[in-house]
Amino acid sequence: MYKANEKRYDTMIYRRAGKTGLRLPLISLGLWHNFGDVTLVETSRKMIHKAFDLGVTHFDLANNYGPPAGSAEKNFGRILREDMKAYRDEMIISTKAGYYMWPGPYGDFGSRKYLLSSLDQSLQRMGLEYVDIFYHHRPDPETPIEETMLALDQAVRQGKALYVGISNYRGAQAKEALKILKELKTPVVMTQPRYSMLDRWIEEDGLKDVTEKYGVGNIVFSPLAQGLLTDKYLKSIPKDSRAASGSQFLTEEKITEELLNGIRELNAIAIERNQTLAQMSLSWVLRDDRITTALIGASKVSQVEDSVAAINNLSFTQAELDAIDAIVKRMNV
Repeated sequence: MYKANEKRYDTMIYRRAGKTGLRLPLISLGLWHNFGDVTLVETSRKMIHKAFDLGVTHFDLANNYGPPAGSAEKNFGRILREDMKAYRDEMIISTKAGYYMWPGPYGDFGSRKYLLSSLDQSLQRMGLEYVDIFYHHRPDPETPIEETMLALDQAVRQGKALYVGISNYRGAQAKEALKILKELKTPVVMTQPRYSMLDRWIEEDGLKDVTEKYGVGNIVFSPLAQGLLTDKYLKSIPKDSRAASGSQFLTEEKITEELLNGIRELNAIAIERNQTLAQMSLSWVLRDDRITTALIGASKVSQVEDSVAAINNLSFTQAELDAIDAIVKRMNV
């Protein structure tokens, strides 16, 4: 029987999501990969236990996480039921809908029909009465944004979600969505954008300013740039990496010698800071308190431990920031 570490809250830092009452750990665990049926459930169980023991209270899912789609929610629900049911009120569990889930016109994007049906399915897979945060996973260019936001509002009014959020929305889209949700008085707490040292579009796009204006937080995904900002690529492209396996998000063609040299230079700065490259990369996105939490993935317990240790050194000198900027500019990403 699992018994959580009694000192789990002693060292983790919790940051408020914008001007809301919700606080999240600086590191959150995402179940996009390595928690579906292709992974042994005992491996997933160990990573979830370790994360919770280290004060990681937030577990981020989506209807299509696996593979296969739906299996991450199913397996998480099993672990929750078998081991962690007593800790449900200490956990923030989120899920999303917005990508393809089932055939026909009602299993994708942002219609009211799809979002509310998908949420019901997610709750059933996880064995929950409600999720803490329900996100629209991506903008829908064909459904009126009012319909999508009203569906999120309805999820809260039905008692199936405590809060809502939006994911993959650009600044202008987020501004429109957040304005509607605020007018509805829907408890919106978070946007979920991609953000890392190598991918800074939320700074150029103004999303951080939009979320600050509307008093919501940001949970950033891919802070390690699909594994590029780890020690995996310091020498070459490893055979077990996403790039070598033909990932649609990271291909071998994108990993040039110029890019690898830049990663090595960034690693040298991390060593000077007494951090791993992954830890420095997480610290970098968390340096701005408009970023509520950084969402990590993991395939083994040691990666969870390494990521959480990033919170031990969150400050940067101006010289370090300038050096990082210069290196990234030369990398031409």
